[in-house]
Amino acid sequence: MEKLVSNWYKVGSVPENYIFPQETRPGNLHVPMIGEGIPVIDLSEADRSLTIQKILKASQDFGFFQVINHGVPERLMEETMRVLKEFFELADGAKQHLYSEDFKSDCVLFTSCMNYGNEKVHQWRDFLKHSCHPLHKWQHFWPENPPRYREIVGACSAEVKKLTGRILGLIGEGLGLKNGYFDDDLTERVILSAHQYPPCPDPSLTLGTRVHVDANIITILIQDHVYGLQIFKDDTWLGVPPNPHAFVVNIGAFLQVISNDKLKSVKHRVVTNTNKFRASAGFFVTALDDSIIKPAEAIIDDKLNPAVYKPFTAKDFISHYFKSDGDVGATYNHFKA
Repeated sequence: MEKLVSNWYKVGSVPENYIFPQETRPGNLHVPMIGEGIPVIDLSEADRSLTIQKILKASQDFGFFQVINHGVPERLMEETMRVLKEFFELADGAKQHLYSEDFKSDCVLFTSCMNYGNEKVHQWRDFLKHSCHPLHKWQHFWPENPPRYREIVGACSAEVKKLTGRILGLIGEGLGLKNGYFDDDLTERVILSAHQYPPCPDPSLTLGTRVHVDANIITILIQDHVYGLQIFKDDTWLGVPPNPHAFVVNIGAFLQVISNDKLKSVKHRVVTNTNKFRASAGFFVTALDDSIIKPAEAIIDDKLNPAVYKPFTAKDFISHYFKSDGDVGATYNHFKA
């Protein structure tokens, strides 16, 4: 438990093993915005074809978008973030049993990342990670405290799963895929990674989450009111304005492959700040280990639009991704057709 950043963050300076190399430090934290940031898409729009066009354009241009009027009760989103924050605020003794460096455990509280023992620089964050789908299989592994944790997070997980199906249905329709393409194995795993980012004495030296691309199908994220998420576009870091009632949607590497590079999974990171805790809840929707990931047959054409990637299993991609220290470019190249 002594490794958790939240247990020692009140230090005069950033410890050496949290200082990123000069070329990867955030430096100037005042990044530019484009209008209000990444596209915000209203899912209550009556024109379905227009909504699909907006989602595809955002997925092509940014790899990220936010959705509002999504059907998930705002109160449930607020309660989810509240109960997650309450969990992190529990006394050590109440959450000690969940702390683990064995990431095969069904519910894990730890710090930085799953590659902690091998990473050169640690990330300024703690996290709670557990599977969410199907609920009956995993919910009994979740924290028992706070008392409403399982009820609230379970309800939110179920709503996010439905929302994911809706968004992927729109994307699939826009790409010309058959109805239900993303059902079953491709989206059977849903993993919650709840992050807490404590205040940092010098945010210019470290990162809450290092630069990376999500190796999954899609990520659905709730941010609290504290700024921190940035995406990389046109050689510039762009800030994603926090909106606790919107979901941030992030195109994953597997979805880029399935779309044959029509959609983009882009680099992103999280910066810290000097005086506020920041929290987020990321629902990582991904395929089962042995699922075959490949460009969809409805998209490719041997002459006009040949497959960019050869087929691979989800677990093979993840294995190569971690072996390359999260270098998604090298991983993509490894599986190029």
